[in-house]
Amino acid sequence: MLCVVWQLQSAPGGEIEHRRSPIVVAVERARPAIVNIHGEKTVTSEGKTAGGGDVARRVNGMGTGVILDPRGYIVTNYHVVEGVKKITVTTADRQSYVAELVSHDAQTDLAVIKIDVREALPVIAIGASYDLMPGETVVAVGNAFGYEHTVTQGIVSALHRTVQVSDAQSYEDLIQTDASINPGNSGGPLLNIDGEMIGINVAVRAGAQGIGFAIPTDKALVTVADLLSIRRLKHTWHGVVARPAEADAQGVVVESVDPDSPAAKAGIKPGDVIKSVDEQSVARALDLERLLLERREGDEIGIKIGRDEEPLAVDLVLAAAPQLQQEPADPVWDLLGLELQPIPNKQFQRQFRTRYRGGLTVTDVRSESPAAKQGIRPGDVLVGMHIWETISLENVRYVLNRPDFASLEPLKFYILRENEPQTLYGFLTVSSNQRR
Repeated sequence: MLCVVWQLQSAPGGEIEHRRSPIVVAVERARPAIVNIHGEKTVTSEGKTAGGGDVARRVNGMGTGVILDPRGYIVTNYHVVEGVKKITVTTADRQSYVAELVSHDAQTDLAVIKIDVREALPVIAIGASYDLMPGETVVAVGNAFGYEHTVTQGIVSALHRTVQVSDAQSYEDLIQTDASINPGNSGGPLLNIDGEMIGINVAVRAGAQGIGFAIPTDKALVTVADLLSIRRLKHTWHGVVARPAEADAQGVVVESVDPDSPAAKAGIKPGDVIKSVDEQSVARALDLERLLLERREGDEIGIKIGRDEEPLAVDLVLAAAPQLQQEPADPVWDLLGLELQPIPNKQFQRQFRTRYRGGLTVTDVRSESPAAKQGIRPGDVLVGMHIWETISLENVRYVLNRPDFASLEPLKFYILRENEPQTLYGFLTVSSNQRR
């Protein structure tokens, strides 16, 4: 009796298609734009960043980031990169880069970092968070416990949650999810079933399983737009305050226009809808800032707008930005190039366990200023100049307005920086033609 033996073979690449669930497709779509972040920071035994000579130790940190711009701009949580001296970014294709901290906002715990790349990077698809539904399927991707590109699935458990994670940090209006979010997931995306980022993973509930939180994209990207604003980073100016258009509408609505700004001179008015910048479409305020980042003062930008449902084309010429939060006659900005903000005493003592009584946070540094040339950067805390402490702005102005100021040059300064265990110092030189 003869037997026939059947040998079954899978058709190349064809038999697995039925396993390509929407979750698989969503992850495949988003994964190339998700990066892993590693670094070291100095902390004290109580877990606070060291300062003022405290005994400190180096610890490894990890987190996740999302590529927002093909030139290498990445969004993550500020606590992932806070105090990190060398931020290492690994992309999905296993390429490693050293990133620069571009801008941050401690209150919302968001930061933008940048890597220098030769070729354009894949960018995350961004979805809306305003219409999320409890019970909706979501996916978290991140560097969980150092396991890169870990994927977890869950649902939207609740919306508009307020979470207090420490004495110094709380979050409002968060998405709650039961998709597993672990240490290292911070800064990574929460995706919808279409593979669009609808949240930025930010926190877990200690001692609880299946409870994680994410910042909604509609809220997060408002902050990120400010972090990437050309006024903040390039000191150029367009003069538009924009808000998202109605659902399913293309472009951003001009909410207001600064008087005498480039936008006002171009004829842009409140109520106009900006559709594109130099033929590149605009979907949110972040796009407006991104598309102008590499442009310079005096560049002419082609803007397409809608007004009363009629298309219009205008030319906007970028200009130098007016000084922010500083009076023109303020010597702190004019002479040193520093914008300073007082720190409440309790916050200072909590942040820096040091002998200093207080200090001033550096919130902005003017390009090519004496402060910039000495490497002072936003986030540093100025605690002294020459022999005087700098607890208030009046302390700094007292030094700069002294009749014998010329004899003090180069002016020694002292700063605290959260990734350095010791007080840093340097010397500021103010040329005579800068002084009034």
